Amino acid sequence: MARSIALIECIQISYQYANIDCIMTVHQSGCVPIGASNRIWRKPMPTVTVPANQKGDFLVDFEEKVFEDVKAEPGEKALVTFHTVAFEGSIGLVNLLQATRLQRKGFETTVLLYGPGVTLGLQRGFPKLGDEAFPGHLAMNNQIEKFMKEGGKVYACRFGLQALYGHGEGALIPGIRPIAPQDVLDLILLHRRDNAFILDTWTL
Repeated sequence: MARSIALIECIQISYQYANIDCIMTVHQSGCVPIGASNRIWRKPMPTVTVPANQKGDFLVDFEEKVFEDVKAEPGEKALVTFHTVAFEGSIGLVNLLQATRLQRKGFETTVLLYGPGVTLGLQRGFPKLGDEAFPGHLAMNNQIEKFMKEGGKVYACRFGLQALYGHGEGALIPGIRPIAPQDVLDLILLHRRDNAFILDTWTL
């Protein structure tokens, strides 16, 4: 039997997919298009009529604020913890911004870097420390420095520094205080005892 010319069964089927009617032939080996004219266009493709976005346009209501702008009561505290790797995602930078905002709202705000979170507090740069190798390279460093300049406190776990990443205390951004691994839990518990607002930052 010559496979090139023999057809066991030939069934012509028509189906519609993405607004395209295609006529196919079912051979022994499966569906095979019929010749060069296998695709017959039944409907026109949709036309985009909405103008393209332009610089300066706005697509959402950026002025509306639904909830009140909450301010801290005298003596209220906040703790923002970080168990995330620098540059592995945006959450590290986002919650550093949140810590700064909490500080500006009047909370006595503390940042805790532990586990992989200590990587947020390392001095970095290329070719020299402090040199920005690409736009945004030092965004987290700059934000930590700004947070501390505005009165925020930052602590980094010594275990994370040395045991996990092979860094010493001298690798930290100046102003960050290294603490013992046992202090990590106690710092959290102290804030819990003081009814502080606690924002935890994790990536898995």
